[in-house]
Amino acid sequence: MLRVVSWNINGIRSPLQGVVCQEPSNCTSMAMRRILDELDADIVCFQETKVTRDVLTEPLAIVEGYNSYFSFSRIRSGYSGVATFCKDSATPVAAEEGLSGLFATQNGDVGCYGNMDEFTQEELRALDSEGRALLTQHKIRTWEGKERTLTFINVYCPHADPGKPERLTFKMRFYRLLQIRAEALLAAGSHVIILGDLNTAHRPIDHCDAVNLECFEEDAGRKWMDSLLSNLGCRAGSHIGPFVDSYRYFQPKQERAFTCWSVVSGARHLNYGSRLDYVLGDRTLVIDTFQDSFLLPQVMGSDHCPVGATLNVSSVPAKQCPPLCTRFLPEFAGTQLKILRFLVPLEQEPVLEQSALQLSNKTQVQKQQNKVRVRSTRPRPSQANSRRGQTNLMSYFQPSSSHSKTSPDLELHNLPLVKNLITPKTLEEKVMAREVEGQAKHSEGKDEKELRTSFWKSVLGGPSPMPLCSGHREPCVMRTVKKPGPNLGRHFYMCARPRGPPSDPSSRCSFFLWSRPS
Repeated sequence: MLRVVSWNINGIRSPLQGVVCQEPSNCTSMAMRRILDELDADIVCFQETKVTRDVLTEPLAIVEGYNSYFSFSRIRSGYSGVATFCKDSATPVAAEEGLSGLFATQNGDVGCYGNMDEFTQEELRALDSEGRALLTQHKIRTWEGKERTLTFINVYCPHADPGKPERLTFKMRFYRLLQIRAEALLAAGSHVIILGDLNTAHRPIDHCDAVNLECFEEDAGRKWMDSLLSNLGCRAGSHIGPFVDSYRYFQPKQERAFTCWSVVSGARHLNYGSRLDYVLGDRTLVIDTFQDSFLLPQVMGSDHCPVGATLNVSSVPAKQCPPLCTRFLPEFAGTQLKILRFLVPLEQEPVLEQSALQLSNKTQVQKQQNKVRVRSTRPRPSQANSRRGQTNLMSYFQPSSSHSKTSPDLELHNLPLVKNLITPKTLEEKVMAREVEGQAKHSEGKDEKELRTSFWKSVLGGPSPMPLCSGHREPCVMRTVKKPGPNLGRHFYMCARPRGPPSDPSSRCSFFLWSRPS
């Protein structure tokens, strides 16, 4: 059996942040291994890794028992990116970054690009520069004993922002390039699986609120999926595409089978989302070898859940990993050594050892000379001062012999002007002065204490109580408008319950109230 899993992880480092360990590198490696073990798949495809090559660490990229492949965004950091982890028992024979072939190295690449004349070189480079596609090609053996080629296309398709029409064009061009490459691989005799986040809910059954969306069926992304996929349960004469949605092949009428939810609205609590993640296989492969296709909504750590499939085939691992494997990156290549390599003594030339020893001795001599020079330039106390220095702790409590025995205050009384200014006070005057001074200090301290108390009460009084929503009479939550426009930055109140179907009384009500500016 061959088990494959795809997961939009929404930042590959995010599930590792809660792990505390004394050795950060070992901690990251163990956490990554734990994620892979939990998914329990021969091939794991991640989307939206949000790492670039400059921040990719060895413990994250190289996990014992796996070989990994990354595609990075070349336009900005912390954006997009995909990665594929293969067990050593499912090592691919070839791996390639991107769909266009512009980033191919012609050594261990997958090949088969099809006719891309409708794209310019600049357009192809732009489509592949966001790190949205990664191909691995494997050898498999069917239950009949026949050996076949299977190519996985790990994709993170673009999202079409309604406020940016150019991104819809970019998304549709990416779809077109993906279809050309997949069909070219099929034409070359390879089986193909497209898996990942396609960023489109295909049918109304795949969306929580399809009824209230205008022109749902007319969406350009859904029309493209109609052309790509076959509905094996449809009537004769309808369109038959080269690929099959494996989940709908096994669960054609399963409702509320969602893979993505809004984190802000807490929609996952009531399973109010959409199905954006797919495992699409070519028709022959799905019909002949697919045993199951599943969702894993119980796996947390992202706004998406993993999806996967099980195939009735066995993997034939390659003897060596393709050059794209992360263990061959220059920053990691030197660390992949066997433990015996560290136990074998290295033979060195005697001349080199002698010269190195001489250089070390010269360095030590120079350091000693520099220390002597620094010491000689420091000022030293005189002989008399050194004798007069404090020799023990008790000397701090003895009067110094160099000081005059006569107090300065006593010497001032000998001056004629000071004698005339100093007048003795009676005992009553002294008592009265002390009482007046004490009352003044007490009054000042009381006023100052009251002033401080009132100040901190005004500062730490806390926010005003939240208004109650009209649907449940429960305290609301405050949100901030982040959409560009005249209300950007304004605060408002809304129901604190998670978003869900309007017919569900436990879901969020429609209460809305603008917050008054403070």
